[in-house]
Amino acid sequence: MSLKEILPGRLGFGTAPLGNMFRAIPDDEATATVEAAWDQGVRYYDTAPFYGAGLSEERLGKVISTKPRDAYVLSTKVGRVILDELEEGARDLGEKGGIFEHGNPNKIVHEWTAEATERSIEDSLRRLGVDRLDIVWVHDIAQDFHGDAWLQKFEEARTGAFRVLSRLRDEGVIKAWGLGVNRTEPIELTLALDEPQPDGFLLAGRYTLLDHDHALQRLLPMAQEQNVDMVVGGPYSSGILAGGTHFEYQQAPPEIIDRVGKLKALAEKHGVSIKAAALQFSLAHPAAAAVIPGATRPSRIAEDVAALNEDIPAAFWTELRASGLVSAAAPLPNGA
Repeated sequence: MSLKEILPGRLGFGTAPLGNMFRAIPDDEATATVEAAWDQGVRYYDTAPFYGAGLSEERLGKVISTKPRDAYVLSTKVGRVILDELEEGARDLGEKGGIFEHGNPNKIVHEWTAEATERSIEDSLRRLGVDRLDIVWVHDIAQDFHGDAWLQKFEEARTGAFRVLSRLRDEGVIKAWGLGVNRTEPIELTLALDEPQPDGFLLAGRYTLLDHDHALQRLLPMAQEQNVDMVVGGPYSSGILAGGTHFEYQQAPPEIIDRVGKLKALAEKHGVSIKAAALQFSLAHPAAAAVIPGATRPSRIAEDVAALNEDIPAAFWTELRASGLVSAAAPLPNGA
């Protein structure tokens, strides 16, 4: 089953921020944000054990477990197992781990074996308070590993997580599986395999207004040939396209700040919000099934819904292309 058949709409909620991403978020604020997403009609929710060492799943589950289970689509990830063991002091959580320094203090183990995959799913169901998952993503295979090391981890996932998730899909336990990564190479390698094949993938930060060239060159043509859909994660590039200061989970460098300034100036010229431009650009590619911006405040959810539905004049997209701020190969809304 394709992701476009499974997902209930084009806008979902990426709940990484609920794991205390960048800042400690009060529990009541996290709860109110999930409730706001539900009230705004959002029916696809994505999370992961890694987000705050289980905190995102716990906070999402507090609300979503009270809703009719058939009324929404839920995805989480495997590849990081959260242990009962607690860690004190400075923690080495890898390239992205520092953004969750305010999360739960539980020890996190990177493992993509069959046993770890099954355990991770069981733990996620418990934290979320639900009896089933719809989609499971294999999380960040290439993250924190380089050279031969990441290929070894990929092989661990191929013979472990991939096969477990394929079996669960074939048995009807889950509806779909795929990779949830912020690099294109693991997906390209997976699509080149004879077995087993994913139903789709979650690509974070690699199909945005600020970063899409690499995905367009190789990954997305491969995906389209195999009828594999994409969920776009991180459409605001870690927040810089939504008024924040982060890009790629770090403080944005001067060249990115300069480019964002040009994008905002063009948007203002045409009376367009930069959020709307970012969301609608990511969804314009034929492979895109949904986009899942994150949020930690209820008001942000309403902004995202409005941005998705904002009427953007074709002249904006035409000038955007002419300015060289997007790739000449990138599909644009309204056929621009």
